[in-house]
Amino acid sequence: MIAETVCSAVSAAGLGIAVVTAYRKRFLAAARLAAYSLVPVGLVMTGVVGWLSDTALSPTAWAGFGVLGAAWLLFAGTRAVERRRGGAGRKATGRAERDAVAPAASAPSLGEAPRSSARPAAGPRADAPRATGSAEDFSDIEAILKKHGI
Repeated sequence: MIAETVCSAVSAAGLGIAVVTAYRKRFLAAARLAAYSLVPVGLVMTGVVGWLSDTALSPTAWAGFGVLGAAWLLFAGTRAVERRRGGAGRKATGRAERDAVAPAASAPSLGEAPRSSARPAAGPRADAPRATGSAEDFSDIEAILKKHGI
């Protein structure tokens, strides 16, 4: 009974402030204030406030919230331990997925597109200056790309 009275008073005060705001020609803000002030009365009329007050005084409901909190703590704790270990369960799954694809398969694995003649050749150009150890540079890049599965 007290909760319904408080909600009605809050709604009446909010509607009063909305009227004053509308008087000051701020109609958008007044409409928003009126919408917010009608929420407590709507909650009382639908019975949500009564349900909440019954729940707040029920020891069984509080025990249920405690059980839900314990479940959440267990879930969050196991996730934190899994991340700290590096996801041992996920590593095995990832390895199995990687092994399922042939090691020499390309990233798209759908077949190579025919090479067009518009692409320039990948070989060294005659007018480009030769760098010493360019084969080493490309082997490092190839190793990095293979490591990432590209």
